[in-house]
Amino acid sequence: MKEAKAMSSNYINEYMLRLKDLMRDQYTFKPTEHDDPNIKRGLRNADGTGVLLGITKIGSVQGYTIQDGERMPAPGRLYYRGISVEDIVESHRKNKTFGFSEVVFLLLVGKLPTASQLKEFETMMAEARQLPKSFVEDMILRAPSPDIMNKLARCVLALYSYDDRPDDLSPENLMRQSIELVARFPSIVANAFAAKRHYYDHDSLFIHNTNPELSVAEDFLRMMRKDNAFTIEEARLLDLMLMIHAEHGGGNNSTYVCRAMSSSRTDTYSAIAGAVGSLKGPLHGGANAKVMQMFRDIQEHVRDYTDEDELTAYLAKILRGSANDGSGKIYGLGHAVYTISDPRCELLKKYSRAVAERSGHLDEFELMLRIEKCGIPLITKMKNLDMPICANVDMYSGLIYEFLGIPQALFTPLFAIARVSGWCANRMEEVLTCNRIHRPAYRAEKLRVPYVEMQDRV
Repeated sequence: MKEAKAMSSNYINEYMLRLKDLMRDQYTFKPTEHDDPNIKRGLRNADGTGVLLGITKIGSVQGYTIQDGERMPAPGRLYYRGISVEDIVESHRKNKTFGFSEVVFLLLVGKLPTASQLKEFETMMAEARQLPKSFVEDMILRAPSPDIMNKLARCVLALYSYDDRPDDLSPENLMRQSIELVARFPSIVANAFAAKRHYYDHDSLFIHNTNPELSVAEDFLRMMRKDNAFTIEEARLLDLMLMIHAEHGGGNNSTYVCRAMSSSRTDTYSAIAGAVGSLKGPLHGGANAKVMQMFRDIQEHVRDYTDEDELTAYLAKILRGSANDGSGKIYGLGHAVYTISDPRCELLKKYSRAVAERSGHLDEFELMLRIEKCGIPLITKMKNLDMPICANVDMYSGLIYEFLGIPQALFTPLFAIARVSGWCANRMEEVLTCNRIHRPAYRAEKLRVPYVEMQDRV
């Protein structure tokens, strides 16, 4: 048998272009073909709200009220197990404590822990941070990736092989797997970042083991930084970021993917890896990076940041699609649910100014505030909107990561570090309370094409 000859990349590319020409008409629809009100594109109703698939006790998002069948704007509220996220955050800021582990307990268990319960839970989490023996060397350093979300998904799948009961769907086993995944995500991300920095950015390799005595936020900053140095103020701000990103209702894309996969009764690692893959998509997890790219473009083209007239004129160019990336969007403004305010955004604005000032980013922070101030009325006017819009959490999260010296490559992985607790809670709720596999429908076009014999094809 002859050894197969390797095809050149030029030939492969040329062949794919020919296939593209052949399939051109097979992946298009006339715009009117989706006008049927029974078709819910993106699982959205005609008014933009999500199709109702079930009920949940985990997370609740409120951005409007319904009065006489009409949506009425309301201040945004986010609840974890019925408890206001604002109340959780304010309590920990007042008491100068780290709150992410309490949020994880609340989401997974369903109740706030007592002092002794929280201490035991944090001890369990700290013990679980350590990755399996040789995992870093075998799974991360020997197969690095330029994209940390890609590496995270692969590592989550690999953990299946290190679990003695990977397919056990009992409540206690689902809880164990959830705690281990939440605990291990920061370690995986920090090590994947170190590998990327070394193998792709040609920097020195620094690997730092976890420190079980530290909070999740403190330990991540310590592992990420070459010198292990961080301030308590920085760690508290990152802790805030983790708390407010931990859950956002079952309808967001990554949580829905996790629930849909869980409805098939697949294993935890497959379902969570699927959620990671969803969050990797730029339409879901990459919004704060888009905000920062737009922010840098504004800095480059607006001479006087304090001149609101000049800033508004440039924002109008962005909206018309003649500036920035041509998308016609002011990233960070507007949300699918929130109208008057996004509570996560309000908390970030309230507690990030001090770090912005100390890190030398106060001018940038104030520019972002002005973009929000000028952009909202501009969008409302140019888009002729009936409902008010607000800045969303992505408007400020990327900038705050920069205050903390966190590079853009870690923006979405940090989102995953926070959100995996919500994913796991939603997975447990799906597995333990629902016995039907998710099975939406797609209506096939009524095509009837005759089979043509090979010699008669053109």
